[in-house]
Amino acid sequence: MTPDLDPSTVVVHAGRPERVPNAPLGESPVFSSTYVAGGDRGYGRFGNDAWTALEETLGQLEGGRGLTFASGMAAAAAVIDLVPVGGRVVAPQHAYSGVLALLDQQTATGRLTVDRVGIADTDAAVRAVDGADLLWIESPTNPAMEVADIPALAAAGRAAGATVVVDNTFATPLLQQPLRLGADVVMHSATKFIAGHSDVVLGAVVTADEDLWSALELRRRSLGAIPGPMEAWLALRGLRTLALRLERAQSNALFLAERLRAHPRVSRVRYPGLPDDPGHDRAAAQMSGFGAILAFELGGDAAGAQKLCECTQLWVHATSLGGVESMLERRRRWPIEVPTIPEDLIRLSVGIEHPDDLWADLEQALSASS
Repeated sequence: MTPDLDPSTVVVHAGRPERVPNAPLGESPVFSSTYVAGGDRGYGRFGNDAWTALEETLGQLEGGRGLTFASGMAAAAAVIDLVPVGGRVVAPQHAYSGVLALLDQQTATGRLTVDRVGIADTDAAVRAVDGADLLWIESPTNPAMEVADIPALAAAGRAAGATVVVDNTFATPLLQQPLRLGADVVMHSATKFIAGHSDVVLGAVVTADEDLWSALELRRRSLGAIPGPMEAWLALRGLRTLALRLERAQSNALFLAERLRAHPRVSRVRYPGLPDDPGHDRAAAQMSGFGAILAFELGGDAAGAQKLCECTQLWVHATSLGGVESMLERRRRWPIEVPTIPEDLIRLSVGIEHPDDLWADLEQALSASS
């Protein structure tokens, strides 16, 4: 494919079958566990045409070679498994709670040690990475919406001999390409924006390092953390419309962030698209857009925040993000959420509905929950 294509074009055309007469326009899922001997496929756990098409598309978007997994956590676990026994991981203080819980479990068993840092504090993160085996970056962070200086941290991590991984789930490959910013591995919960329709559980990693790709592929094959062909096909079908979905969702997110900031019940809005957000300048320098996730707080009113989530009529009260429908959640309702996340923080995953309808529903919920 022509190398200078815009990502919004790549997302539509990458991973297609060869254009020959009577060929299908898109790859189809292959439902087979077994293949006739003599080729390189071998067995259903080793590869599938639907995986390959999705992996090629993600690889072209991120600037590396893709690898899909059964879930985002399966992808994360494969990356963390690269750390040798007794090794050390530097991770954000705030990040996806499932990843932090996995790191806690592995610390409890003595397999590795973890140092958590405020990932937006570049100097602190750079100091911490000395002697580390893995630097885990998430930017923007979930759900605190902090923005890491990926180029600076990637350079420091690689200079220290650490493998640098960036969870790019919030930004997507259309808004941020961490490999081009210096990371070794980029990870996605493809369940979210990539698949985009709240009907698939899937994970992915991309790396330009062949040794790392081979090590991760071996872990997928050995541990059996493989995606189903239908899930991979659905994710690829969803990925084709990512540019359009993201354009609308981002526009909605900024509209809502500005409305929320002006509302008397809201004490703080966290969204890097706001010019006065602490991460705005950094995000503008390394991202091509600010995404469709934001968070806001109600001045310490945790009960009111929980009630607000239960009062919406259009917004879906659910634990997920990145779908075409708008979702919200008070993150501290989960016991494993980091205790430094405010009790009243509500995370919004903004969908593609009309912005006036989304705001009207939030506004009535703000009133009903006061």
